[in-house]
Amino acid sequence: MLITRLSARRLPDGWCAALPVVRHLAERGVPLTAPVTFLVGDNGSGKSTLMEAIADVGGINAEGGKAGTKYAGTGPATPLGEVLDADLTVTGGRLLHGPRLKRRAFFFRAETLVNLARGVLTKEGKGFWADDLTTQSHGEGFVTVLDYMLDGPGLYLLDEPEAALSFQSCLRLAGLMHRVAGEGGQVVCATHSPILTALPGAQIVELGDHGARTGEWAKLPLVDDWRRFLARPDLYMRHIVDDDP
Repeated sequence: MLITRLSARRLPDGWCAALPVVRHLAERGVPLTAPVTFLVGDNGSGKSTLMEAIADVGGINAEGGKAGTKYAGTGPATPLGEVLDADLTVTGGRLLHGPRLKRRAFFFRAETLVNLARGVLTKEGKGFWADDLTTQSHGEGFVTVLDYMLDGPGLYLLDEPEAALSFQSCLRLAGLMHRVAGEGGQVVCATHSPILTALPGAQIVELGDHGARTGEWAKLPLVDDWRRFLARPDLYMRHIVDDDP
């Protein structure tokens, strides 16, 4: 483990102070109890806001990227990032705040990955990874980056990585998370995926009006919604499809 607890010194400035999860961080904090933690919740619950703030604490650009690069973490911190505290283990302090070239952290943001990939490409179309992303589909590019960057001890922040992934690719990503956890890494992942959150031994933190609380996979609303839909899709579709001429 690198980070064992997240808390806020005070409520941040701006709109995010009204988020229940932000108030929860200021009042009680959120413990991280497993090498892989999933943040789940509806749109607007604060998952990405929290992920960006963790990136700030880890010295990674909140737009996504790799710690230890020349310009990593040089931009202004997000409002929550300015007040967020992370309790670090000895290993966490070394890997996140040690000598720049030895820092090990990566922030994968689905919405900014294309721009990030283009920014590090060589003339041959390659980046930190060996494959040429310009010849791959969106989903293949996601898998290429994740397969290369999730490796060994380090902090890995993933914001909705399933956005372009097929069912099989989601399973592959779950396997990557399990592997990197066994190698001494720590993963914090914001997701809507019932596949990823089924990873054995992972901690699930539900964000919502209650703030933040530990959840069980079988009782997650996202799991129940998919279970009900797959069992009877017609019950849902009849409300949104008008069959009248």
